[in-house]
Amino acid sequence: MKKINIVKENKDFNNIIKDGRSYKNKYFIINVMENNLNHYRFGISISKKTGNAVVRNLYKRKLRNIIDANKKLYSNNKDYIIIIRKSCLGVEYKELEKFFLYLIKNSNLSEEK
Repeated sequence: MKKINIVKENKDFNNIIKDGRSYKNKYFIINVMENNLNHYRFGISISKKTGNAVVRNLYKRKLRNIIDANKKLYSNNKDYIIIIRKSCLGVEYKELEKFFLYLIKNSNLSEEK
């Protein structure tokens, strides 16, 4: 993921979570909000209750890899905040990808209506 496609600012995270639309399943919560930029941006969050730093970084790396592998699905001019839930621990990569892509497709469909 390029640096231009990352949400870094804490105020941006808070605005997207507070004002954006939310989509949930048992592994992820995705908040989506329009931005004034000409590209999409992602922010990834995982709670310290999920595990130590090694475990949290492992799941963030997996999710970044899923994001990079499916670049065609994301809408320009949108910010996505992904919150990884504790229930994803011990889940296979393919299942995480399936559930993530399902949420992204639903968020794009409902935004187009």
